[in-house]
Amino acid sequence: MADLPVPPSPGSGPPGGPAGEPMTPPVGLAGLLGERGLGLRHLAGPAAAELHGVHASEMADPSPYLLGGELLLTAGAALTEAGAAEYVGRLARAGAAALGFGVTPVHEVVPPGLAEACERSGLPLIEVPPGTPFTAVARSVGRLMAEARTRELRRVAEAQQALAAAAARPDPVPALLSRLAASLTGWAALLDPGADPAIPMTAGGTGAGPTAATPGAAGPAGAPRPGPARTVAAGAAPDDGVLDAVDALARRVAPGAAATATDAVGGTSLAAYAVGGGRVLALATPGRTPGDHTIASIAAVLLALVTAERPAGDEAAALTRLLLDGDPAGALAPGPWYAVHARGGGDPGALAAALGTVLLDPRGDGVRLLTDREPGPQPGWRLGVSAPAAPGALATAAAQARRALARAEAARTPLSRHTDPGFAGLVGEAEARAHAAALLEPLSPALRDTLRGWLAHHGSWDRSAAALGVHRNTVRQRVARCAALLDRDLDDPDTRMELWFALRRPS
Repeated sequence: MADLPVPPSPGSGPPGGPAGEPMTPPVGLAGLLGERGLGLRHLAGPAAAELHGVHASEMADPSPYLLGGELLLTAGAALTEAGAAEYVGRLARAGAAALGFGVTPVHEVVPPGLAEACERSGLPLIEVPPGTPFTAVARSVGRLMAEARTRELRRVAEAQQALAAAAARPDPVPALLSRLAASLTGWAALLDPGADPAIPMTAGGTGAGPTAATPGAAGPAGAPRPGPARTVAAGAAPDDGVLDAVDALARRVAPGAAATATDAVGGTSLAAYAVGGGRVLALATPGRTPGDHTIASIAAVLLALVTAERPAGDEAAALTRLLLDGDPAGALAPGPWYAVHARGGGDPGALAAALGTVLLDPRGDGVRLLTDREPGPQPGWRLGVSAPAAPGALATAAAQARRALARAEAARTPLSRHTDPGFAGLVGEAEARAHAAALLEPLSPALRDTLRGWLAHHGSWDRSAAALGVHRNTVRQRVARCAALLDRDLDDPDTRMELWFALRRPS
């Protein structure tokens, strides 16, 4: 069982959007089937799927190791015809995108029961011919993902330049919305849900001209459908049901309780972004690609700047440098900076003020902040604080703060700071202990000590025996007994790694 390495795409690294949305689009199954030289053949289930990675496993149940969206590759070593339906059902429930079955050396042909189970479960099944190694499939997926990422990054960069140019026009709000609607092939609007619909909305919140009612179906006597909020919009107007959902989404974001919100109505993707002053950027698009969130976030910041009723000062200058130069180090002071993740029932704005920052991102599951002051505990909040970081390392600091908050909540302490316990610290202590206890439950204390000593000496019988004070044949017998009780292959480095981390947890 292993995740086959998918080569990183150019420029991969931190997430592409403020909400952590990845910038790498998935690979279409049709594109993989069209790869010359692989000889892959679609056998059952849908012919279309989105692949987010590749995973290879010969386990009878690989589902616990799937994150969702993977192409699972197997030669069926642990698969029986009678168990095909249950096997496929577990994969489908775990979110596997497709199943790739390698014929030979275990099976000469794809078992017919497997194809029938995939057809019933709606899981695409492809045949991997004998001459195609699984590593070649993984390399193809990696290359296709790299190409897709490059295309997406180019699209985002071009949209960013076009939006910046639109923001410099004399009529920046309509120009920005028109450019955004064209970039996302959908409908874009700037809403003010809490304002009087009789007052027209322009840059700065004031202006003359007719009220721009929300586009939609005709009202009485053929009049335009009255909108629930003042609106400046661009793009093809959605129908009434979508507009109602957009309005509900905007009213969630406008008070400042959340920075963004998303929804879907039928095949239409909806999104709302807080712009400031109660205004909301609303979107209705036929789909949602990874770069769409980044493009919309750029537009939201630019709309906030051009509609501000007073100059935004240094913060606006920093945001503009960040957008136009794409360099956090150029937009922020050298620091050091602290990323903070927080959960609690207080006012996020008051929390930000207490931590001496205006860099605040309220979210549905908590609050993210960035401050150049070392944070301390705050009444009514649980905080996770990163190690001090330079502007170029903020993505790492955000991950540290997220894990620190999880530790603070588990320990019920008001604040937890990042420490560097190594790889083992990436898993919560309580979760790690529970996993170790379940994994090692079949082994007696003597067998655990022997297995720990054998792993510590890299499988050397002589050195393990000397350290344990027993004969080397005793070590062999005990290790063989461990393998039988655990039903694991102790020559597998993945198995050795998992057992080593488990054995390091005191029982």
